[in-house]
Amino acid sequence: MKDIVEIAVGDGRFTTLVAAVKAANLVETLKGKGPFTVFAPTDDAFKKLPAGTVEGLLKDIPTLKNILLFHVVAGKVMSGDVVKLKSANTVLGKPVAITVTNGKVSVNNANVVITDIEASNGVIHVIDSVLLPPKS
Repeated sequence: MKDIVEIAVGDGRFTTLVAAVKAANLVETLKGKGPFTVFAPTDDAFKKLPAGTVEGLLKDIPTLKNILLFHVVAGKVMSGDVVKLKSANTVLGKPVAITVTNGKVSVNNANVVITDIEASNGVIHVIDSVLLPPKS
């Protein structure tokens, strides 16, 4: 079974996310033992950000790293468990809100569009928007 990074690289819908993970020096972390739950934004999700945002983040590695860590929860949380939660603490140390409406799951303002892509070191849930941590 492939790890989270190998799945993201091989999928083709996460080229921006993979580039960001590499730029933020988080590849080895996400290839680590884990387990991790990753709410993974697609390339289309990154395209929803204002023009120039991704390019700016690639030049601001501390902010980029914080945004990426805001997409990761410690532990392997499958969709059957996610729907029972109201929130989850990210590895950034800030929680994300989880809501279920008519069977559809949202994490903050992002909709979960694909669930339970299992990896050797956790699970990926695909989301349609980039999660931005609250300003501290």
